[in-house]
Amino acid sequence: MLNPKLLEILVCPVTKGSLIYDKAANELISKSARLAYPIRSDIPVMLEEEARKLTPEEVEKL
Repeated sequence: MLNPKLLEILVCPVTKGSLIYDKAANELISKSARLAYPIRSDIPVMLEEEARKLTPEEVEKL
């Protein structure tokens, strides 16, 4: 479980925009960058090269 206080202060390293926590996928989503940052062992991996690119369909659902 991601600490809610941590989610309040984290931003996308690419756009500096807000993030959406996807509990089911265990990812932090940056809609503006169209990236999903993984969370491993309760630690967000906020590296662009580790992020998964979102499909246009995934972005539409957000």
